[in-house]
Amino acid sequence: MTIREELEQRELTYLSPYAAKSALSRGRKRDEEQCDLRPVFQRDRDRILHCKAFRRLKQKTQVFLLPDGDHYRTRLTHTLEVAQNARTIAKALRLNEDLAEAIALGHDLGHTPFGHAGERALDQMCPEGFRHNEQSVRVVEYLEKDGKGLNLTYEVIDGILNHKSAGRPKTLEGQIVRLSDKIAYVNHDIDDAIRAGVLRASDIPLEYREVVGNTISSRLSTMVHDVIRNSVDKPEIRMSKKVEGAMKGLRQFMFTHVYLNPEAKSEEKKAVQMIAALYEYYFLHIEELPKFYVDLVEKGHSKERAVCDYIAGMTDTYAVKMFQKFFVPQSWKN
Repeated sequence: MTIREELEQRELTYLSPYAAKSALSRGRKRDEEQCDLRPVFQRDRDRILHCKAFRRLKQKTQVFLLPDGDHYRTRLTHTLEVAQNARTIAKALRLNEDLAEAIALGHDLGHTPFGHAGERALDQMCPEGFRHNEQSVRVVEYLEKDGKGLNLTYEVIDGILNHKSAGRPKTLEGQIVRLSDKIAYVNHDIDDAIRAGVLRASDIPLEYREVVGNTISSRLSTMVHDVIRNSVDKPEIRMSKKVEGAMKGLRQFMFTHVYLNPEAKSEEKKAVQMIAALYEYYFLHIEELPKFYVDLVEKGHSKERAVCDYIAGMTDTYAVKMFQKFFVPQSWKN
């Protein structure tokens, strides 16, 4: 018996009846030889961790665009916080930690530069629309590894696709990530907003602080514990109405005071204009895309989608660099 088979057997014996089992996975689109060490979900986790799109997350905006400070969250640190929340919850519920972590690490691979401002810009420009969760699936299915994709399991792709609020993941591990994403960004965005001077801790409504706590650590602990208490031995992942109501209230508070705050978001209009200009330029000059994206069009993918693929993959700094190249006059060099 291989190490992988021993681990698979351990899952079947130890994990909750509601857990996704590696040995019972619905598999991959392309069959491949099993690893002798790693069950399929662990293998997916490793593939995501080592892919190029994951590395680029370190230079993509979470909330504050191109911040000067070293301690603001990026899309990468957000992803790691989601993964940690998800592992903690999955482990406590005897669900599949590897599957939860793989979904969490992959959920934002398709996110644009400049956060949701970039996503809105591409959605407005592209006739086919643009949604980052669908783009994350496109990254792992088509764009990574020179067009081969990562060939992930059905369960991981389902969790990535359905991590947004409107999604309905088919595994409990996917449901965990869907909630862990909200828990992470509500709390770390408050932390970053306080760091930026946009909020004070005392600005957070007392009615929510009384439910979930006054510090980021107490709020995280309250929310994670609440999910675990209300999901033990149940076929769904959920929060209590009281804590869920406080989390939703905090999210709405953040929309009013941070996400839509003119001071905090003063540069977003420029970011939207930049992404729109890049889209228009590349659509009219498709030959200036890297060969891989030109080849996508020749293989039947639309020009609009290929342009979105390239721009969505950019980091904040690379998008600025390309905008300067095409639209900002350069000094003469003899």
